[in-house]
Amino acid sequence: MSSIVPMTYAKAKTTPQHPIGSGFGPETNAAEVIRGIDLSGKTAIVTGGYSGIGLETTRTLLSAGAKVVVPGRDLSKATRALAAMPGAITETLDLMDPISLDAFANRFVGSGQALNILVNNAGTMANPLTRDARGYESQFATNHLGHFQLTARLWPALLRAKGARVVSLSSVGHRRAQVNFEDPNFERREYDRWAAYGQSKTANALFAVGLDTIGEPDGIRAFSVHPGGVVTDLIRHMSTEEVRAYGVLDEHGRPIIDPARNMKTPEQGAATSVWCATSRQLEGLGGVYCENCDIAVPVPGGSTELRGVRPWAIDRGFARELWNLSEKLIGISFPN
Repeated sequence: MSSIVPMTYAKAKTTPQHPIGSGFGPETNAAEVIRGIDLSGKTAIVTGGYSGIGLETTRTLLSAGAKVVVPGRDLSKATRALAAMPGAITETLDLMDPISLDAFANRFVGSGQALNILVNNAGTMANPLTRDARGYESQFATNHLGHFQLTARLWPALLRAKGARVVSLSSVGHRRAQVNFEDPNFERREYDRWAAYGQSKTANALFAVGLDTIGEPDGIRAFSVHPGGVVTDLIRHMSTEEVRAYGVLDEHGRPIIDPARNMKTPEQGAATSVWCATSRQLEGLGGVYCENCDIAVPVPGGSTELRGVRPWAIDRGFARELWNLSEKLIGISFPN
């Protein structure tokens, strides 16, 4: 197991988990965030960047001149969704399959390209208990471990950029659960699909803390993001009754849009990802959890608010513990 993270933590420069007054807010959309930013000559990877929030993230980065690689499990769906977007390149990638992860990353790294922006956007939510080929619980495997392995394998390309950003989509759903380091894969406890989702979203936030620590000396900065409540394919494992109970649909079954209450359009949902990936306001900063196009406020663990970041999702000790656990489960040392 690598000892790099514990060794580096003591020297890391930390960014306060405190809003910086970005001038944006809940209603801001991705097009507003990207205005005035030129990404010509830059390359981005957006996992799952062919539907929902990911599609809007891809569209926005392309609009600023970036080349965007969109890896996904359903290549035909991705190709159809991106057919009208010149500059988007589709690739096959299954976050639950370590062989697929390595194959994609090896192709990209082997091409000699620099990777300026990596948006770990793809995910699953509240699905019945399933496991990947290694026996790991699917939400933890897809949302966290798959992206951990992908980022590790793409590390040489991120270093080539001489200044890169990695954005991981977390969620206010992290409030539902901390990472259970003793039983992350529900092998000895009863499976709870919402606790599993919350654990994976906490892991996404902690990954940004750990990644920024090791990346900062080489100009690689990491952020985690709560995009807001956006009705996308992510709700496919929820019944109609469940969705209605959350109060996000009107009487006609259409999404209610009210950014002040955390209910957003996909364009508004993509805004914080794009802000973290491109904003000049974040130069020299990293390792923080963001929402509404700003650094989020810390809130107590018992808070019932659908905003802010809970203490267990930004704890540097937990981030170190998750890093070591992830290396052990995947069988890699990162960086190597």
